Amino acid sequence: MSSSPSIKKELTGYIVRDVFSSLGLSIYILADTYFIAFAVGPIGLAALNIDLPIFNLFNGLGLMLGIGGATIFSINKVRHPEKSQQIFTEVLTFAILLGLIIMISGLIFIRPLLHLLGANHETMAPALTYLRIILIGSPLFIINNLVLSFIRNDSNPHLTMIATLSQSLFVIVFDYILMFPLHMGMLGAALATICSPLVSLLILTRHRHHPERLLTLKKLDLNLKPTFTAIHLGFPSFLTEMSTGVSIFVFNLVILHLAGNYAVAAYGIIANILIVGISLFNGVAVGVQPIVSREFGKRHFANVRTSLRIGLASAFGIAVCLYLVLILFKQPIIALFNHEQNQLLVKYASAGIPLIFISFFFSSLNIVNNLFMTAIAQPRLSFFVAIMRGYIVLISSVLILASLFGLTGVWFSVPLTEVLILIVGGLISHSLLNDLTA
Repeated sequence: MSSSPSIKKELTGYIVRDVFSSLGLSIYILADTYFIAFAVGPIGLAALNIDLPIFNLFNGLGLMLGIGGATIFSINKVRHPEKSQQIFTEVLTFAILLGLIIMISGLIFIRPLLHLLGANHETMAPALTYLRIILIGSPLFIINNLVLSFIRNDSNPHLTMIATLSQSLFVIVFDYILMFPLHMGMLGAALATICSPLVSLLILTRHRHHPERLLTLKKLDLNLKPTFTAIHLGFPSFLTEMSTGVSIFVFNLVILHLAGNYAVAAYGIIANILIVGISLFNGVAVGVQPIVSREFGKRHFANVRTSLRIGLASAFGIAVCLYLVLILFKQPIIALFNHEQNQLLVKYASAGIPLIFISFFFSSLNIVNNLFMTAIAQPRLSFFVAIMRGYIVLISSVLILASLFGLTGVWFSVPLTEVLILIVGGLISHSLLNDLTA
């Protein structure tokens, strides 16, 4: 059976909108990085990088519940719409409770948490100022990611794009206002960031007027089984998102040991660019996911194959463009985040960018492959690949290569990890496709 021509057009629309949506979710971190580097300097930049894994935790939990729940939503949308409606209410309630628990626990143990993340006597004060505010907003960050996933799967990717781009624009404007005219430094950056998911959620309430809307709140059922199923399906997405946070955490500790705070600040620039790149690949993946889940539920396997192929090609094309831009404009990009013209920061960042971003060629394909496995209800395989990619292989690579080659080994550990995972993940996806069409 051949794929439907309309699938390509629909998929392109989803991918374009979701690439912009995912970019919007990462832009506010990049805006914080730029303004903090300008207003506070390299120590502020290092402090922000120490706090970044907490953002990955919030985003990862929101994606876990959102992607997992939305996968169930899409698969049941045609045949069992009542199940689709109920899962949203249950998962949203769970997300609110989870966010409140994280907020309270984080605020109580904030200093031990920062010591664990690598804060020292220079970075503790700015890191504490920023993280305290961000933890207060933890329920909002989680809920925003969840609602975005469900509305995207409820045939309204255009609204999710508007919401994420609007929240990013809000952060950029209010970062400037709070950090410069009002001179609020790290506190201003944190306050602007914490308000951004509120802006997104307010815009997302417009979905209630969407003519094809199935999504609605129902009476809460205390049956937790659908929520646990959503967690099971979405857990690989959590691991994928958290792998960025774990790598930042491990890299911060290793780099701090090898070269000190200015090398950590240089890695802060690299890590934020890495987050933007990964967000674009995630945008392609989450654009592919609703179509794959729906067509898989209908047993239209030719459309599933076509969707994966277009997703892989789109992500790889973005990776090529990103790498060329980073190589051609390396020095101006570093200068954007180096207002004090610190030569140590330039030295470390210049050496790292050409090496670490080779990983884009392979991570682009890995991210699409991994979410494809979730989209066709294969969470165990997706879980295995996510664990290997973000934890076992990456941490082993950075520790071994750093001990052998210093900072050069740290930079090269990321592309090495992605190459090894591409071999494993590619073989798994190929086998799954053959099973579908057999």
